[in-house]
Amino acid sequence: MVFMRLRTIISAGILLTCLLSCERIANFIHDDEVVAKAGHEKLYRSKLEEYIPSGLSPEDSTNLALQYIKSWATERLFVEMAEMQLSKAEKDVSRELEDYRNSLLRFRYEQRYLNERLDTVITYSEIEDYYDSHKDLFILEAPIVKARFLHIMKDSPNRERIVKKMSSDSYEDLMEADSLSYSSALKYFDYSDRWITAPALAKEFETDYATMLSGLKNGYIEMDTGQGDLRVAYICDIRRGGTLAPVDYCRPRIRDIILSTRKHALFTDLEQDLLNDALEKQNFVIY
Repeated sequence: MVFMRLRTIISAGILLTCLLSCERIANFIHDDEVVAKAGHEKLYRSKLEEYIPSGLSPEDSTNLALQYIKSWATERLFVEMAEMQLSKAEKDVSRELEDYRNSLLRFRYEQRYLNERLDTVITYSEIEDYYDSHKDLFILEAPIVKARFLHIMKDSPNRERIVKKMSSDSYEDLMEADSLSYSSALKYFDYSDRWITAPALAKEFETDYATMLSGLKNGYIEMDTGQGDLRVAYICDIRRGGTLAPVDYCRPRIRDIILSTRKHALFTDLEQDLLNDALEKQNFVIY
């Protein structure tokens, strides 16, 4: 009896020593300032600092830190509540984790397979061939334009000169318009070498594109804001909605389509090769 009590006391002492040692080890590992606590979880300063980018102002750092702490605490409290309220079956997420792992592994292998085999070189003739064979896909829903845009104060001494120069085909005139605009215009851009949508240009006029294009006269669109400034666009070229888009406008979209087609073909071949190989090695059997 005495021996049993003695063994119990010794066991309790060993257990207490282990617990104290574990706590000391935990404190050593997390020799860090606790900045927040949610349930049984603690957030340490070192973890918080990983989230805060360097170079921020003290105010921005504080706001970002508080945002992270709130998000961290919300996540921990939700998990703790779920642990208490959900049944054992509801807390069993092993199947979902396995499905997610399998999906993630497949995705990563597919990306590696793709990176090693996908031909990303697409020639101009391939783009033209696709364009000629699928013109019905490239009908414009809205107009597109090539344009130069100017936003300037009405009383600017350079206003008329810039407006005149921005419609020129002369490189020197266009450089002069750009130079003058840099010092005296509120905004100036030259999209004469690329297509933009009419709705995108209309945003510069703070109106809809139908209203904007209704003011097109002799290549110019001018709108007085009534606040002392003037918005002007010179339309170098235009394609109306409902017409076929030019091939150079469609090029990025066609390139994406061709790449997507190549990716799909690679994945289809990969799946078939895996099945054929498994069948040949009897690693895949249908009963």
